[in-house]
Amino acid sequence: MLALKPILTTLALPAASGLLCVMAMLLWAWRRVSASRHTVKARLPLSLAGLSCVGLWLLSCQAVAIWLSLHLLPQVAPLQLEDLKRHNVQAIVVLGGGVEQHAAEYSGPVLSPDAMSRLLYGVYLAQASKLPMAYSGGIGWAGHPEQMSEAQVAAVALGYIGGPRLRWQENQSRDTRENALFTAQLLKADGVTRIALVTHAWHMPRSIKQFEAAGLVVIPAPMGYVRSDMRPLLQWLPSGTGLRESAWVLREWLGLLLTT
Repeated sequence: MLALKPILTTLALPAASGLLCVMAMLLWAWRRVSASRHTVKARLPLSLAGLSCVGLWLLSCQAVAIWLSLHLLPQVAPLQLEDLKRHNVQAIVVLGGGVEQHAAEYSGPVLSPDAMSRLLYGVYLAQASKLPMAYSGGIGWAGHPEQMSEAQVAAVALGYIGGPRLRWQENQSRDTRENALFTAQLLKADGVTRIALVTHAWHMPRSIKQFEAAGLVVIPAPMGYVRSDMRPLLQWLPSGTGLRESAWVLREWLGLLLTT
């Protein structure tokens, strides 16, 4: 019975239980219109709603998110520490991943979990290689001018964890394109043109394009791959994590199509 606990827990959570309820209601409505004189007209919207539910179910599965990542995005291999020296890397550049501006436990702004994961990997590479580190992250399109930039929040976080200080803080950018442009300006002013770029694996292909377009030589240092440690069966049950990862991949795929 305990072996069923993760399955039953997943089915009880809103992602699965909500979809199951909607599918049950659609099936009930389908049967109700079976006797209608306008069966075809009545069943068409129900069929479309049912297909939408099936699509949402699939996109909420981590197995589908992993498949989309492997087939829609260019694959980038993990960085080996010896690659930094072999490619004459001059700096570690960490791309921002978001800020929680009003974290109650810190009485102020703190990096989002995704951004903190990127920063920790950047710290690992910087300490192992003794290379200087940059953090690229402004306020974002939806932010307010009086807020701390993400790069400033990252510098504070480094003080908490005892990591190396940031040699460069790029704090004006609002998106990946501006990350690249403004970071390149800072680094080139100090004679740095060869970087190891840290961001999530699903974000890396588009980031490489933007940073190379800004005139930097980029050695990718991906982290946070779309993957799962769950048993295969559980990967086919919908979850908020699965839906979020599918959304990441689809957003980056569309971004690659639109990036020139």
